[in-house]
Amino acid sequence: MYKQPVSQHANYRQSMGKLLMLYTQVDRLIMEICAQRLAEVPDEEAELSLAKQVGDESRHVSIQRQWLLHFDADPTPIITPEQEQMVREHFRSLPWIDFLADLYICVEALGSEAVERIVPLADHGTRESLRIPLADELDHVAFGITRLRKELARLSKAERQTFLERLPARIESLTNAFHGFGVPVRRLFEAVGADYDRLCQLLEERQQELIAELAFGMQPSPPARVASDVST
Repeated sequence: MYKQPVSQHANYRQSMGKLLMLYTQVDRLIMEICAQRLAEVPDEEAELSLAKQVGDESRHVSIQRQWLLHFDADPTPIITPEQEQMVREHFRSLPWIDFLADLYICVEALGSEAVERIVPLADHGTRESLRIPLADELDHVAFGITRLRKELARLSKAERQTFLERLPARIESLTNAFHGFGVPVRRLFEAVGADYDRLCQLLEERQQELIAELAFGMQPSPPARVASDVST
């Protein structure tokens, strides 16, 4: 997966700075998306989870802003204000079950997976700045998957199957929309030492794992095992 670490190379800091800025913008967008959804969630469990995530993402943005200053990164946003608004409007328009799929499968699970793959290549300060955000994202993804299973369980078998079959295309559509923003993702990842083709392969494998995990949650439970009465 990885080439030799390049944290001392001339273009490493510029490229890593851009990736960190992108990560910070995405976390801020997630914070805003979750905050705007709070008034529309179906129950208190979801409300509490999204409220917690708003606080988590706010902390992540603060951590990253501080590190970006210390890192002396270019403060120019990677995603334009117009593109950010497109993202907000997309998530605002989604039904609850689609919101869960887009946010927690595509953005949170696969996005954090990509970030985790470059952490071993990063300088010590960058690795430390990502430690808390990546740990929190494990909780966010766990909520998203658990909640998505719950929503899928309310659908008919045919509806569940259709939803899961369409999920790869849904993820691809969001990915294509992101690439349409013009962010030079391959160049940035390769500049910090990542094998981009291998990274894409790993993300595809992770996507398949996530969909399998959702499908497995929909299988009927096996019959309860009854302990044998063993005489001594």
